[in-house]
Amino acid sequence: MSESPHDHAGDPVRLSAWVHGHVQGVGFRWWTRSRALESGLTGYARNAPDGRVHVIAEGPRERCERLLELLRSGTTPGRVSLVVESWEPARGDLTGFEER
Repeated sequence: MSESPHDHAGDPVRLSAWVHGHVQGVGFRWWTRSRALESGLTGYARNAPDGRVHVIAEGPRERCERLLELLRSGTTPGRVSLVVESWEPARGDLTGFEER
């Protein structure tokens, strides 16, 4: 019997989101951390040398998708021009949510 895409809907996932735009030096990582903690996610938001912010979040897919929606919402500090996402199964190696 084949599995439906919803069979593992509750399994934790790992979201990797590269956020482009004016997102450094404007409180973006702090804002992202706050939203992630409100959703019960683990992970981090880290400045990249090229001006992007790399967000890693683990938890239930629907909560990670909500964080992704917020990153794209236009309500973040600074100005987000693009968010590039990728998904994989959660690794379970993160605790809390950090600004790095």
